[in-house]
Amino acid sequence: MTLNISRRKFVLYGWATFATSILLKACSTNQTTTPTAGSGGEEFKIAIALPGVISDQTWNQSGYEGVNLAKQKLGANVAYVEQVAQADQTEVLTDFARKGYNLVFAHGGQFDAAMEQVAAQFPNTFFVCVNGNTKGENFASLRIDHLQGSYLCGIIGAAMTKSNKLAYIAGQAFPATQEELRGFELGAKSVKPNIQIASTFTGDWNDVAKAKEATLALIASGADVIYQWLDSASPVVLQAASDKGVYAFGNTKDQLEIAPKAVLTSAVKRLDIAIAYLAELAKQKKIKGQIYSIGLEREDILSFGQFGTAVPEAVKQNALKVKQEIVDKKITFENCQEAGKDTRCVKKV
Repeated sequence: MTLNISRRKFVLYGWATFATSILLKACSTNQTTTPTAGSGGEEFKIAIALPGVISDQTWNQSGYEGVNLAKQKLGANVAYVEQVAQADQTEVLTDFARKGYNLVFAHGGQFDAAMEQVAAQFPNTFFVCVNGNTKGENFASLRIDHLQGSYLCGIIGAAMTKSNKLAYIAGQAFPATQEELRGFELGAKSVKPNIQIASTFTGDWNDVAKAKEATLALIASGADVIYQWLDSASPVVLQAASDKGVYAFGNTKDQLEIAPKAVLTSAVKRLDIAIAYLAELAKQKKIKGQIYSIGLEREDILSFGQFGTAVPEAVKQNALKVKQEIVDKKITFENCQEAGKDTRCVKKV
C-alpha cells in the first residue's frame, strides 16, 4: 500500500497528537541502539517528504517513483506527503518518525537542517536527504553527481552557441545547484575558454510565471543555450526557448518531447533507481551515515536522454567520448579553490 498523507490530514493529525507527543517525549529514555531497518520479519516502512507534487514529471515525481520502486522490490509499506513547505519540514519528518517509519527520505537539499534536527531525536529511524550535503550517525545524503552531467551538457552547449552566451536557471541556490552550474561552466569553458555563463535562481521550483520571466530575460541578454533545473515550471522554460529560437537542456527526465526543436538533450537522473538502491541497503542494515554520490559510472542512474535533431553527429560523438573518459577516470573533478572560494576543478590524466 502507498499511503498519501495529505497536508490537510497531516495538520489535523499534528494538532490531535500534540499533547500526547510531548508526554511521550518527556517519558522517553535515551536510546543508543542502531537504527532499525525492518529485519527479523518486521514490516519495513519507507516514507518520503516532497517539496512539490508527484505529477510534476521531474524532481518530485522521480522521488515518488523511487519509494514505489522500493515497495515493489522490497515489499515495503510506503507513504508520502506532497508540497511540504520549508516551515513544515521538521513537523512532517517528525510525524513519519513517530509513526515508526524505518527509512525516511527528504527529497531536496533544502531539507538538510530539518533532517539533522529530527534525526537527533529519533535514533531508531534512518533519514536520507536526496541532494543533501550532510551526514551523521542515523542520516545520510544521496547525491547524483550533477557536475558530471552538466559538464557534458556544457560541452554540447558551447559547440551549439552562436552568441557565446549560455545561461543556467534553477529554483534555489544550494550545493547541488551550485555544483551543477559549476559543471556547466567547466564543460563550456573546456571548449571555449572565453564563453560567458549567466545564472539566475527564481526562488520557486514550480512558479511558471517566474520561470518564463527569468527565461525571457536571459534570452534578451543574449543567451542562446539554456540549462534549466526546475520542477513543474521546467516545461515553460523549454517552450519559451523553442518560441524564441534558442536551445535548452532537459533535466531529471528525458524532456525532448516537450520542445523537440529546442532541447539538445537531457541530463537524465534516475532518482527512482538510486532511492530504491539506498532503501535496499537500509533493509539489509548496510546503510551508513555518509554522502552517497552516484555518477556516470552508473549509466542506469545518470545518463544522456535522447539527442535533438539539431545536434550534429560530431558534437554528439564528442560528448559520448568525454563521458567515457569520465567513467574511465581519465577526466576527474577534484576539490580546489578559485577566486578564494572552494569549488571543483577538472583534472585530466
